[in-house]
Amino acid sequence: MQKASKVTVHVSNISDMGRRFTNAWNRAASGKKVNETHVTFLDLQTLLETLSLRRLELLKYVHQHGAENVKQLAAALNRDYKNVHQDVSVLESAGLLLRDGRRFSAPWIELSASVSLMAS
Repeated sequence: MQKASKVTVHVSNISDMGRRFTNAWNRAASGKKVNETHVTFLDLQTLLETLSLRRLELLKYVHQHGAENVKQLAAALNRDYKNVHQDVSVLESAGLLLRDGRRFSAPWIELSASVSLMAS
């Protein structure tokens, strides 16, 4: 399966996340091609903490160059191994950084954000 070229990051609630999933499922069930990636955060604070400037820099680097491992990535970014390891863990847990064995990738060309103003 080809990866989506864009990842959409949402700040919304579980119901919105479920609606996006159901919509994609129904489109796929009807034979339509579904090639999209969504990541949902339940609050803006978590999104902002997860996508710090350093972590965005890390994602950009990995998108352009890939990374064999955390040590190589820390050296390339001229950053402390422990901090890069923490950033990798957070981004990987959020689904924004992918791992194949030890190698990392960020296959998206674009990351867009959507913040719901509706009550949670």
